[in-house]
Amino acid sequence: MAASSNSSLSGSSVSSDPEDYQPPIWKSYLYQLQQEAPRPKRITCPQEMESRPKYYGREFHGLISRERADELLAGTEGAYLIRESQRQPGTYTLALRFGGQTLNYRLFYDGKHFVGEKRFESVHDLVTDGLITLYIETKAAEYIAKMTTNPIYQHLGYTSLLRDKITHRLNQTRSEPKKVTFQQDEKISPSPLSRRTIKDGPEKHCNYEKIHNFKVHTFRGPHWCEYCANFMWGLIAQGVRCSDCGLNVHKQCSKLVPSDCQPDLRRIKKVFSCDLTTLVKAHNSQRPMVLDMCIKEIEHRGLKSEGLYRVSGFTEHIEDVRLAFDRDGEKADISADMYPDINIIAGALKLYLRDLPIPVITYDVYSKFIQAAKITDPDSRLEAVHDGLLQLPPAHYETLRYLMTHLKRVTMYEKDNYMNSENLGIVFGPTLMRPPDLNTLTTLNDMRYQKLIVQLLIEHEDILF
Repeated sequence: MAASSNSSLSGSSVSSDPEDYQPPIWKSYLYQLQQEAPRPKRITCPQEMESRPKYYGREFHGLISRERADELLAGTEGAYLIRESQRQPGTYTLALRFGGQTLNYRLFYDGKHFVGEKRFESVHDLVTDGLITLYIETKAAEYIAKMTTNPIYQHLGYTSLLRDKITHRLNQTRSEPKKVTFQQDEKISPSPLSRRTIKDGPEKHCNYEKIHNFKVHTFRGPHWCEYCANFMWGLIAQGVRCSDCGLNVHKQCSKLVPSDCQPDLRRIKKVFSCDLTTLVKAHNSQRPMVLDMCIKEIEHRGLKSEGLYRVSGFTEHIEDVRLAFDRDGEKADISADMYPDINIIAGALKLYLRDLPIPVITYDVYSKFIQAAKITDPDSRLEAVHDGLLQLPPAHYETLRYLMTHLKRVTMYEKDNYMNSENLGIVFGPTLMRPPDLNTLTTLNDMRYQKLIVQLLIEHEDILF
């Protein structure tokens, strides 16, 4: 798997030049493995068992041997049942088929079901989580052992342009503890994982030595470790969260995170780098606020801007917009008075889309769109693209629909902005869709198909959506 970089935070324009290609920051390998993990299949007992405990269902088969359980589960990956132990009557065993063999676990219940540290509301959830863990740890044992060796923690929330300056400031602060004065035009917080902008003021005291208060946490929806950038797998207790600042990491990564907790960050909304579905559900909206607000601003004053979306805005100002959204949410000021250059707003929108952990065109349907682009017959190709759109999650579909409608309007001003559907396809292809394995060669080979897909979505948005 190709190593990820923090280039998705740089705010630079997407380029069609293969030499300029850099992979996104969030790593999808473990997410893909979770999607591929075997699904649980309950093997039910044909007759009613009088000795069945009330907290078990028809998967309870009573007092049967290991050999009989193995026969019942044979040939069905993910199959499971519960049996009473012959060696220790009154105790129960979960028999689970994985990797071509039957695994037996002592099963407990104290109001919740468990075989280890994790406790589940149902046996089905326990088995689902167990299959995910077994599959990932079998397929990616070496990868997991090495995933903390190239952390992206110190890069989050910063542009590569400013990173060296910030690192120098941090080192200077640690070696000589003193007050640090921030000028009014400073928009970057001194912490390596800051999600807020330092407010204008005379002098600030900086303390980087507060340890994080990590606690085991269950994440609703897909989450990525903010230390190693890898997916946090499982159904429950996928990792730990700092109760003071909200930092989310793997349990093993928490031992490596520096002592730089900033409790005030609990008040700050996270917009960029947040899973799209998670964000819109949290804000009870159809689409991400960044999309709505940036498009409104661009259509108000930028549709005739030459090279719209192709011309890069100033990176530091794009980062300012990012921090404004993370800090102020819907109250972020992106008006012409604050950012006269419309390319800054266009750059911030591209950065938001590029920074999504799961792209707008999700990993699950990526190959379907690439195959659709390879179809030569125009009608069949459009039909295949439409089928792919219908498989997108609702929030991703609505975001893509709204964006394509906007880009269609951009092409209506081609005489002024020189941006037709093909040009916009070059810009937005790699932004909206990425191959699951992050293989650089695959991505470079797919770029022309990515461009074509976006071009088709723009030209035919009225019939595809």
